[in-house]
Amino acid sequence: MLQEKAGELAGKIWTALEGTEGMTQKQLKKAIKIVDKDFFLGLGWLLREDKLSVSEVEGELFVKLK
Repeated sequence: MLQEKAGELAGKIWTALEGTEGMTQKQLKKAIKIVDKDFFLGLGWLLREDKLSVSEVEGELFVKLK
């Protein structure tokens, strides 16, 4: 069950990032209306699949597709 949720959240993050130069954690959470716990679940899925690049910009996570 949790794996399905992680996959769904990863899909939402992927879709939100498509066609952008990337977003901050705050922008992504607002765009797809999720809480921290769900954000990190989806983020972890995509990082494991090596689909994202994550860096820290001004103290906040910045996420973009590879």
